[in-house]
Amino acid sequence: MTTQQKILLIDDDRELTQLMSQFLQKNGYHVACYEQGNGAVARVDEFAPDLLVLDLMLPGQDGLSICRQIRGRFNGPIIMLTALVDDIDEVTGLEVGADDYLCKPVKPRVLLAHIRAQLRRHNMLVTQTSQTVRTINDGEICVDLAKRKATCGDKEVLLSSAEFELLWLLANSAGRILSRDELYRTIFKLEFDGMDRSIDLRISRLRKKLGDDPKEPKIIKTIRNKGYLIAS
Repeated sequence: MTTQQKILLIDDDRELTQLMSQFLQKNGYHVACYEQGNGAVARVDEFAPDLLVLDLMLPGQDGLSICRQIRGRFNGPIIMLTALVDDIDEVTGLEVGADDYLCKPVKPRVLLAHIRAQLRRHNMLVTQTSQTVRTINDGEICVDLAKRKATCGDKEVLLSSAEFELLWLLANSAGRILSRDELYRTIFKLEFDGMDRSIDLRISRLRKKLGDDPKEPKIIKTIRNKGYLIAS
């Protein structure tokens, strides 16, 4: 018997969470809902979901604070729901550790598609059986797939699951140029349309967290008109 994957919805819109919960359960997921910001971190620890859907605006503690708090111990994908329609890139660029952003109101089928894509991407690396530890940048940076942990020097680098997976893909191909198209198709299992900036945004966040100079990067290098290359 196949174990159901667990989804936790944290949103104070009871009508929306009920609708989403019923739809996701019909599609084979085990779903739990929580309507408060306060106590949400404990609920994540208690339920141990495979994926978290988190609203940006919540009564009590907001979604950004919750995301920051749990990222050190929750490695699954986080999809953030936001009503900020003016500039999604601004939200995407926040250093909160979310993997995906959807604008409310969101249709159940759209949410389902994003959940499936995020879980596929996450499971792709978890099930790999090749060498699980890579060192790059002359051994200064260590990426451990089994523990889903990255260290720079003697300090752990806190990464979202999407950031970690991007770093692992680069580290696993150290010294080789990976195009945006290749990275996008590997991570999202979708065709790259040439306009999506999600890979560039994640590269920017990775550089910042690794202490790489964005103007003259030494660790993750941009190869003009070709893609990205990580120093071996």
